[in-house]
Amino acid sequence: MDKELIEKFVKENERLDILKRENIHIIQSPSVFSFSLDAVLLADFARLPKKRKATIVDFCSGNGAVAFLLTGKTYNPIIGVEIQKNLFDMAKRTVALNQLENKVSFLNADINAITAYIEPDSVDVITCNPPYFKDLDTSRKNSRDAYTIARHEVFLKLPQLMAKTSQLLKMNGKAYFVHRPDRFFDLLDAMRDNRLAPKKIRFIYPYVGKESNMILVEAIKDGKEDGLKILPPLYIHDDSREYSPEVKAILFGE
Repeated sequence: MDKELIEKFVKENERLDILKRENIHIIQSPSVFSFSLDAVLLADFARLPKKRKATIVDFCSGNGAVAFLLTGKTYNPIIGVEIQKNLFDMAKRTVALNQLENKVSFLNADINAITAYIEPDSVDVITCNPPYFKDLDTSRKNSRDAYTIARHEVFLKLPQLMAKTSQLLKMNGKAYFVHRPDRFFDLLDAMRDNRLAPKKIRFIYPYVGKESNMILVEAIKDGKEDGLKILPPLYIHDDSREYSPEVKAILFGE
């Protein structure tokens, strides 16, 4: 990466990480919530139209990791939506740094008001790595607002997320989510209340013998409720605690 470009787009207290398969340099900062493996797994799990014209939206984009990861799966542009201005700014600078203006764009918007920006019934695919934890008085929260908003349902609760997902999707449009197993029933209830039929579910495990700590879900708007598939488990690490072959392939294309 050219030093002048880095100096132009990367601010103090920020760093550049690389999405290896896509060869995209992404701007991150320790002062806000950086992307992690769940974003990578979500982007890999999502199925996008490769060449057929489609509108693709990534909710809760953060600094844009999922949106950038999706660029290698489709010729269609990706629209990311992020409520936090600092993360939105980082994502926009990553676009400029990598000259991805024709592939990715971002909206600094509240998903609850998303129809002011995107027409209802107009989207083919939505992806989302949402806040995982309920916003309870008893919840243990990081004192830094950026972390709290990213991890807790401060501005976006599951029923609201599913309502807006359903509102934007075309009939038979697809949505992809990553979440925690302890919210599994909350997730399914919110989907069914909003005309979203779960079709594929995959449980993620740190390694064999441990409990699942992540789930991936595909849903279809106005889909039939039969035909749900539970996919084979994905193990993050092998017996030597190295990344498993499947995860290496997802991360590095190996």
